Amino acid sequence: MTYQIINQDGNAKSAHMETVHGVIETPVFMNVGTAAAIKGAVSTMDLQEIGTQVQLSNTYHLHVRPGDEIIYKLGGLPKFMVWDRPILTDSGGFQVFSLAGLRKIKEEGVYFQSHIDGRKIFMGPEESMQIQSHLASTIAMAFDECPSSKADRQYIKQSVDRTTRWLARCKEEMARLNALPETINKNQLLFGINQGGIFSDIRIEHAKAITELNLDGYAVGGLAVGESHEEMYHILDEVVPYLPKDKPVYLMGVGTPANILEAVDRGVDFFDCVYPSRNGRHGHVYTNQGKRNLFNAKYELDEKPIEEGCQCPACKHYSRAYIRHLLKAKEMLGMRLCVLHNLYFYNHMMEEIRDAIRKNCWQEYKKGKLAGMEQNR
Repeated sequence: MTYQIINQDGNAKSAHMETVHGVIETPVFMNVGTAAAIKGAVSTMDLQEIGTQVQLSNTYHLHVRPGDEIIYKLGGLPKFMVWDRPILTDSGGFQVFSLAGLRKIKEEGVYFQSHIDGRKIFMGPEESMQIQSHLASTIAMAFDECPSSKADRQYIKQSVDRTTRWLARCKEEMARLNALPETINKNQLLFGINQGGIFSDIRIEHAKAITELNLDGYAVGGLAVGESHEEMYHILDEVVPYLPKDKPVYLMGVGTPANILEAVDRGVDFFDCVYPSRNGRHGHVYTNQGKRNLFNAKYELDEKPIEEGCQCPACKHYSRAYIRHLLKAKEMLGMRLCVLHNLYFYNHMMEEIRDAIRKNCWQEYKKGKLAGMEQNR
């Protein structure tokens, strides 16, 4: 991997990153295909058309179904889902820890039950790395605990210390796997995850500890899980300066367009969130004039596209009135068109962000973008 910062405007940075599966220009939004597909009947060919750079899939979900061994036998995720660009796989940690009633945490890892059939599963740092190696993603995320934002200080401190120990095991296992002749992607990258809830001092201490491991990249996890936006921005202000300047920074599970703009302003490179696809499936679409709900009666006779001037597949061909009809009739095409529009909006916004940073007009762009989207028409 190479990671080269092209320009920095304030704390906002734009970088050129080369991986075994292709180039990533940052800041970048990763389109979320949890089970190796974007919800809303969006194909990998569609993703290429709308400018997707990176697709994200989930270790836990693919381990449970269809099984990482099956994906390995079929040549890994790139071949399995016909995607020749970078892929990031989440470690499964967040999903495992969301199964609060079905899991037990030990030093060796986590014992839990499948949410699909109830079968008993064990996953620790080594198992997570082995599953992700089978998936052959470009970037593997370290196995961590994502404690509740409501957890007390003592629990979060113990959890973070365990996550640090797990990270060292992840790094060792990744090195072993990448050296095996049967490994599909021997250049798989490893990103560590910073945790600590909303306790700045724990976050900073953890950032220093994981930086010492000299990983390929660093993520800030455990945010957007119940704390306020202001608390999230404060944590970023505190933590990002303690992460390596010459490595990519990933804010996990975030977020709204405004969240992304604020996080870019604080030095974040990578983002992912289910909002564009989830909201699209419910007829909520993003525009530069705010979010629209296409179920609203005012769009019944509206012949304009979702957003005038937008070059997404939906806006180039279809009216708000038609898409509203599809949604009301529960036709899958309606959901598909809304998801395509939203993902295009996010991907195109990231292009604009990169351009603004590289032209040293970031603050002007950010101010104008936020002002437009706050109209909420």
